[in-house]
Amino acid sequence: MDVVRLETGEHHPENGFVSLETTSTGLLSRIDGCVLPFLGGFGKYQKQLIVLTWIPALFIGFSQFSDYFLLAQPNITCVQPTASTVIPTASSVSSFDGPNSTTAAPHFYNNGTRNESRSDQCLCNEWKYELRTGLVQNVVTKWNLVCDSAWKVHIAKFSLLVGSIFGYLVLGVLADWFGRRPVLITSVLFMLVFGLTVAFSVNVPMFSTLRFFEGFCLAGITLSLYVLRIELCLPSWRFRMTMVASFVVLAGQLLMPGLAALCRDWQVLQAIIVCPLLLMLSYIWIFPESLRWLLSTQQYCRAERQMDRIAKKNKVGELHTEEIFSEVRREVQKKPKKTCIVKMVGTRNLWKNIVVLCVNSLTGYGIHHCFARSMMDPEANETTMFHNFYADYYTTAGIAVASCMALCPAVGFMGRRGGLLMFMIITALASLLQLGLLNLLGKYSVQLNIDQSETLNKNFSIAFSIIGMFSSHAVSNLSIFFCAEITPTVIRGGGLGLVLASAGFGMLTAPIMELHNQKGYFLHHIIFACCTLICIICILLLPETRYQPLPESITDGESYYRQPLLPPKKPGEQDPLLNKSDNRDRPQGQDAGPRPGDDPSAADATSPCLTNAEPTCPSAVDATPSATTDSAPHHTTDATTPSKPDPTTPLPPGSTPLPALDAAPPSAADASGPHAPGPVPVTTADPAAPANNTANGVTSS
Repeated sequence: MDVVRLETGEHHPENGFVSLETTSTGLLSRIDGCVLPFLGGFGKYQKQLIVLTWIPALFIGFSQFSDYFLLAQPNITCVQPTASTVIPTASSVSSFDGPNSTTAAPHFYNNGTRNESRSDQCLCNEWKYELRTGLVQNVVTKWNLVCDSAWKVHIAKFSLLVGSIFGYLVLGVLADWFGRRPVLITSVLFMLVFGLTVAFSVNVPMFSTLRFFEGFCLAGITLSLYVLRIELCLPSWRFRMTMVASFVVLAGQLLMPGLAALCRDWQVLQAIIVCPLLLMLSYIWIFPESLRWLLSTQQYCRAERQMDRIAKKNKVGELHTEEIFSEVRREVQKKPKKTCIVKMVGTRNLWKNIVVLCVNSLTGYGIHHCFARSMMDPEANETTMFHNFYADYYTTAGIAVASCMALCPAVGFMGRRGGLLMFMIITALASLLQLGLLNLLGKYSVQLNIDQSETLNKNFSIAFSIIGMFSSHAVSNLSIFFCAEITPTVIRGGGLGLVLASAGFGMLTAPIMELHNQKGYFLHHIIFACCTLICIICILLLPETRYQPLPESITDGESYYRQPLLPPKKPGEQDPLLNKSDNRDRPQGQDAGPRPGDDPSAADATSPCLTNAEPTCPSAVDATPSATTDSAPHHTTDATTPSKPDPTTPLPPGSTPLPALDAAPPSAADASGPHAPGPVPVTTADPAAPANNTANGVTSS
């Protein structure tokens, strides 16, 4: 009895960590394995909602890449120069300047020689601008943001990114507390207000302030749609549906130049980008709250209505859903229980996974800017590789499309962790080769008899930059998706907001470097190259989530342990940490079912629902104990009587077999050995010992 009390008693927090909440062992705790299959699986209703999350992704792509056109630097010609100013040529100014490009201010020449004095360069009474982005006028040309006012362009670029970072952090927490649907609808309403007001800005401070709030609301739309899309899908559909949304965003990037050419004016372009979001106001009536979030927060009254609606839309019979609805009605009296992202700090395993993915996302977007900067013409730092806006713009977009296309088969073949590790290794190699090999070629070109070393250096730099942009884009996208799968439903908004905010900090490095005129660029690249090496080591600590159900509670998120690289040698071996966690969380005599970190192929065939959510669960729940316990017969004997083991009962690996009672008595030398016949001594229960050893014919008292 002492052993049973040790196993079933309360376990206090260890080493300062908070204790995890006890999860339900019923059908409602297995949403991917039971609830959704009972309601028709990934049926027609879920597919319609997924399509509704794809449509706004096109408008999100328009807004995310609008800075390439609204804040592009034009070709500048001085109409009324002063005595010391000469009209610059078109080659002395940049033809491509977007939020991720790195261009210097236009240079002016005095009597054929370059004048480094900025006050002399900008002595001009009237300017003539020429935009290469399809627009006739943008923010720079309207308010003359050149020369001494050029820093205001970088502030305007900061505003959208900083607003997005704050939006991800704040609205992610609100999505966990109030639900995904209220955050989505509220963000759409305020996005319409601030987005349309941006088009009527009267000065740069007003434009920058409104762009901050526009980025804040845009973050809410992006995050809530991402979470809703993940929570609607079954395990085998999650990655495919997410990648389709990524392609829709890239379609918005590809269509943006044509839209700018049609609008011609930046105010009209801004209005055209925001106005289609009016269609999303209809989501108030047609888009429901996430059923997964309702069940995880114990809002069973709302969940029952939502489940009834899903069953009717998927045309599932009442007999098939009777079991799941009866369990919902039994749990209706429970009070809603919501969780904040702050509880993640008190976990052992979950916080580590989220922090690793935050660093991966930050590194991916930060080093992407370094590779984009390396594609610039080394002979003229203010021009890009092709010296043409559209060529450079579509080159960047084409690399992103190719990255997403390569991501699909790579993740399907190697899984989430393997794909992320492969692309991070490619990113690190491209960065290190660009930093080290190219410098060696330039330094030892004479000794190696390399002719035209500058041309060779330029070609290698462009090649490594394209490879690095390709792999770093895949790292960023996969890190965000990985976090959405690892983070539990109760804090998924906050966890995903942390990773998206980290990605925003990575993108923020581009305008910061531009504001400092690319000073410290080489050190910037070295720092992110070192971060890639750290990320390669940290990725090995992550678990694999392919075909695994989404974790619903913090306890489920804690059970995501890193799987061993090599399978166990013996069939009975399991992870002791995983067993300890499972025995601690489940009540005595009950089976909690498969955990999120377990292998779906090892799921018990007699459990009421399957781990892989594709097949339909049986209509009746098997109330028998789980078959995961030892199937050997249990022998109840007196503590003073030695038990007679069954010779047909297999012994666990590593145990020593007891001699038969009818065998010859041992010698005197062995009479005091551990296998001597006689009464079994009563020993003190070891906390690390298993709770019940009667399956092997030995009784612990």
